[in-house]
Amino acid sequence: MSSKLEAIGIAKRYGDAVALEPTDLAVQAGEFLTLLGPSGSGKTTLLQMISGLVAPSAGRIEIDGRDVTYVEPGKRGIGMVFQSYALFPHMSVWDNVAYGLRMRRKSRDEVRAAVDSALAMVRMTDYAKRFPKELSGGQQQRIALARCFAYRPSVILLDEPLGALDKKLREHMQSEIRRLHKELGATFVYVTHDQDEALTLSDRICLMNQARIEQVGTPADLYDRPATRFAAGFIGHSNLLEGALDATRGASGEPILLAAGGRIPLPMSALETIRTTNGKGAFASGERHTLLVRPEAPRIVEPASGFVDGTIADIVFFGSDTRVQLAMNDGSELTVRCERSLSPRIGDRVGLLWDPYRTTLLHS
Repeated sequence: MSSKLEAIGIAKRYGDAVALEPTDLAVQAGEFLTLLGPSGSGKTTLLQMISGLVAPSAGRIEIDGRDVTYVEPGKRGIGMVFQSYALFPHMSVWDNVAYGLRMRRKSRDEVRAAVDSALAMVRMTDYAKRFPKELSGGQQQRIALARCFAYRPSVILLDEPLGALDKKLREHMQSEIRRLHKELGATFVYVTHDQDEALTLSDRICLMNQARIEQVGTPADLYDRPATRFAAGFIGHSNLLEGALDATRGASGEPILLAAGGRIPLPMSALETIRTTNGKGAFASGERHTLLVRPEAPRIVEPASGFVDGTIADIVFFGSDTRVQLAMNDGSELTVRCERSLSPRIGDRVGLLWDPYRTTLLHS
């Protein structure tokens, strides 16, 4: 299947400063792809080059197979939604939404039909005669979305559009954006530094770090099978257990990692990671590795009944669950998410047990 949007070797430098290393990225038609990463990772630079607001230093951008690298932003057939709503304060809501259509010289009937449809889509029909100053932040963001949707672009770029909203309103608008994406069937490219937002909204996530792509995959891929330590640490809460491979194997021939003061069995699939890491194609005792264990994987058992033992150092109540912080035998820390029905106490000595196939081995 051909890509709707493709960046091919796209790069950006400002003198000696590298804003984006040469990058390849393909986005399929109708996909919701999120560019996720910390500040300075290159995600906004990539979005701006796709939009045409920034010229690349190398590479090209294609939309529907057409090279648009040096095509003006207004002629690329894309829509753009910013964190700052950029609404005209002297215009009514209706006129704000109509502005882009009028600039495209649409007929009066076409403008009326498109604006009414866009306002209905974002559920703001009753606010058509109001002015931006009379709207809440969430309502203004809906109008910014409606203005973009009104002329039905096939590619919509969103640059941290919910960054200025409070937590509750952000969550509500996330649901609205997801709904609108399904209704429109357009291709969305969304920039955020908020991992929860990316996991909630995306069909795929492009995780960026230090001006390059770290990993691309579905939210489940990045959460359950991160490719690097950075990906493991950036997506979700992570327990990263540092250790060395034991000279002996487990009862079923599985590799054993000596970490957190215990002998931790690894899934047989970890052998491929081990062989790829050492480059020898064979198991090598004493190699240093890092094991990712998500907080929801372990369960609390009696001391000496699990893979590792620890002492409960802190307990934090989160409503639906409880987060238990443990001090392990080797001095490391590990967080466990457990059900409210459990009643651990600070100072209790406990063991931890988990399914080895719910962990991921990373190379140190």
